[in-house]
Amino acid sequence: MKFTSLVTGGAGFLGSHMVDFLLKKKHKVIVVDDLSTGIKENLSHNLNNKNFFFIKKNIQNFKLSDLKNKKIDYIFHFAGRAAIVPSIVNPSLYFNTNVFGTLNLLENFRKLKIKKFVYAASSSCYGNAKVPTNENNTISLLHPYAASKYYGEQLCMHWNNVYKMPINSIRIFNAYGTRVSFNQGYGAAFSIFLKQKLEKKPLTIVGNGKQKRDFIFATDLAKAFYLSAKSKYSGEIYNLGTGKPTSVNKIAKLIGGKKINIPRRPGEPNITQANINKIKKHLRWKPKVSISNGTASMIKNINFWKKGKLWTKSTIMKETKEWFKILS
Repeated sequence: MKFTSLVTGGAGFLGSHMVDFLLKKKHKVIVVDDLSTGIKENLSHNLNNKNFFFIKKNIQNFKLSDLKNKKIDYIFHFAGRAAIVPSIVNPSLYFNTNVFGTLNLLENFRKLKIKKFVYAASSSCYGNAKVPTNENNTISLLHPYAASKYYGEQLCMHWNNVYKMPINSIRIFNAYGTRVSFNQGYGAAFSIFLKQKLEKKPLTIVGNGKQKRDFIFATDLAKAFYLSAKSKYSGEIYNLGTGKPTSVNKIAKLIGGKKINIPRRPGEPNITQANINKIKKHLRWKPKVSISNGTASMIKNINFWKKGKLWTKSTIMKETKEWFKILS
């Protein structure tokens, strides 16, 4: 039996990896993406696949009629705004996409018989949490991005409880991998560092670089989402990381090149580390890609970031001015 999966935000970094995984599993895959942050290049290798379909539309205005009567079995909801700094400057944009876009998607499918809806949530909802952090940790929303993703998750859990929609939510820690976004404003360290390496500029290390993040590779992430969709579990929230945090200094060393330090920003945790016992137990999933192998694969594909913006100390300080002003 061939299944049909809908991937929102499928032209984005994580969504495109989900598309690849599903096509390998012989699913028919329909992507909904308005290309505001995602790029068609991420999907170019799938354009001639007879099981791949693309709909250019934003998630706030999506309607079932856009599917032209195609029956959907699984929904993987990645569409959303993902950078912290722009959310502080323009919070309404984030809430319109991450909250009301999610609401629109839930309402479109509420009365239909889908097998599973999997929501891409964010570990930013934990704020500066004690580590390792489990799913029952206190919620601490330190910026509009964290709030918008968490409220989107709460809608999903409410629709699961009230309307019995089969939904799981996965709180992603620090995702990285080939195709990591370079056009959502100042954000992901990997895309910034790789562009700086390409241009033979120093890597901008925030603070002393000893802060650690729980990095999870995109292909490991896609498998976890797939297993969540296929599992018997519903109404569950899962942390997704490796449980083994890596320092920013180590990432910089793996990438190579000169370094400069820039001021540490308020509101950022010293360390993120996921307790992944629940997802390992429920889904029999475990991460496979090491940080060294994952980084090496990105360096191998470094030309992807040629089109990205080159961030320097001065442009970063200008971009994060509101961050310091509001969160200090």
